[in-house]
Amino acid sequence: MERFFRYTLTALITSVAAVQFYQVVMRYVFETSVMGLEEILVYPTLWLYFLGSVNASREDTQIKANVLDVFLTTARARLIVRVIADSMALLVSCWLTYWAWDYFRYAVRVWKESPTLYIPTVYAESALFIGLVLMTIFTTRHLVLNMTRLMATAPPEQGV
Repeated sequence: MERFFRYTLTALITSVAAVQFYQVVMRYVFETSVMGLEEILVYPTLWLYFLGSVNASREDTQIKANVLDVFLTTARARLIVRVIADSMALLVSCWLTYWAWDYFRYAVRVWKESPTLYIPTVYAESALFIGLVLMTIFTTRHLVLNMTRLMATAPPEQGV
């Protein structure tokens, strides 16, 4: 899986940069515009954004504000906070995935095409739904792992 994301994300960002470079050279050096480049850029750019988000979710490296970790002294307390945060993230992710599914069904039903090249936009719009499904799966995985770790740690002993 690591290899898939490494090569796919590299190919996507390289293609976006190459097309942007080509567009700049054509526009400012040769003073001509190439029709449809902006339309073409939408597809790899959206997939780059969402697959990058999926990769961050898979690695559990999203940007987080773990302020409570500074004040919590035990690993168990940090795990409890992590399980609560993962549960909330899963709830939001499921909600967004539901809305993305609704949008994806709409995109398939309407089957819009790009204005210049007539490329079906569902190929770009599907990145939202597929990305959110994968992020939901990885969020669920991290929640289960953290809950397992939490159950494996002994609760603090109660004083008599």
